[in-house]
Amino acid sequence: MRGISTHVLDLALGRPAAGVAVRLEREQDGTWQELARCTTDADGRIRSILPPATPPHKGRYRLAFETGAYFRAQGSKCFHPYIEIVFEVMAECQNYHVPLLITPYSYSTYRGS
Repeated sequence: MRGISTHVLDLALGRPAAGVAVRLEREQDGTWQELARCTTDADGRIRSILPPATPPHKGRYRLAFETGAYFRAQGSKCFHPYIEIVFEVMAECQNYHVPLLITPYSYSTYRGS
């Protein structure tokens, strides 16, 4: 499968982070253009943030996660009100899976499979 996906895990609670709003943008000519908005499902996943049969084109992308709203809904404060992850699509024939591990005061990410 080609596309862009994500999986958000709440490490403080030890479970998927359901209901996190996520925005996907692509950099074009020095500005960011919004491509899509989604919300993580009950398993903390967005299996494909791009429309079906739309592969990502080469270039820089940004995933923006609304972590402040998520943690407020959990009754918790947080240090990062939103998290932006910028990454580069280098081959259009691949899937780009970008997991995000969060706590109220930290986060980590990597290129998944």
